[in-house]
Amino acid sequence: MSNFFQLVRNEQTKLYSQLATWIMLGILIVVVLGFAIIMRTADSFIGEYNDATWKQELQEQSADIAEYDPTAPEIMINNYRIENDMKPEGTTAWEFLYQGNFMTSVLSLLTIIVAGGIIANEYRWGTIKLLLIRPATRTKIFFAKYASVLLFALTALIVLFVFSWLFGMLFFGLGGDGTTLQVQDGEVVEISIWTRIAQDYGLQLVKLVVWATFAFMISAALRNGALAIGTAIFLMFVGSSVTMFISDKPFAKYVLFSNLDLTQFTTGYKIIEDLTLTFSVVTITVYYLIFLIIGWVLFTKRDVAGH
Repeated sequence: MSNFFQLVRNEQTKLYSQLATWIMLGILIVVVLGFAIIMRTADSFIGEYNDATWKQELQEQSADIAEYDPTAPEIMINNYRIENDMKPEGTTAWEFLYQGNFMTSVLSLLTIIVAGGIIANEYRWGTIKLLLIRPATRTKIFFAKYASVLLFALTALIVLFVFSWLFGMLFFGLGGDGTTLQVQDGEVVEISIWTRIAQDYGLQLVKLVVWATFAFMISAALRNGALAIGTAIFLMFVGSSVTMFISDKPFAKYVLFSNLDLTQFTTGYKIIEDLTLTFSVVTITVYYLIFLIIGWVLFTKRDVAGH
């Protein structure tokens, strides 16, 4: 086991010795800063409510939402606020941190780049033979590289979380009482903002791991980093469109894209109504294992004599 951890440490050293890795983390910080500046300067994002007219503003907001989705959870939350005299706090550091969970899409892109190149680059640089003549088995090398990808994803997630909090405090202040509203089982409930943040970031992390694993599989199978990265990014972006297109088909619920966004079970926006959280988790797990097993088999069995 100590041999495996040494392999992971070596992979991390190689990863963070590359300037590109630090540039990607820098890009992530710049994206967070840019989002904070946009929210601070755009009136439509700040969400500050007048003490005298906030109920009317929420009613107008609900009317606008009802035009395209009369069952939207936001309408129920707005009605709950009006009935219980709970004026919205507007944008605070808590709200910015929560809204920032969508930036895990940027995090997914960066992780895909790392996952798509971590094996393919060994072939491109001609170092694959040097790697495989070590005492460690191919299986250990494969999973050490995979663990290194996941560690990068975790590091980048921490960077995203920390800088979202810092920029949120800088631009919006703390504010709020540490609670938020959420629709659960058709009812509006008050929950801790930390619970909501951890919940949504965690669900987004599932998507990130699956796409990283897919890119890692393509990298191991085809030994082409550009193809692995391009394929994973393309599928990530067209996934939601594919789900919309096939949503009325009987097989739609078994497609990975339909299940991958687990936040649909916390926001109430389900494209396929009969999906359940348990079914989606099982489906994602099956796809995840298939990706990992295919990558492992191809990496451990392929002849590298010509490289």
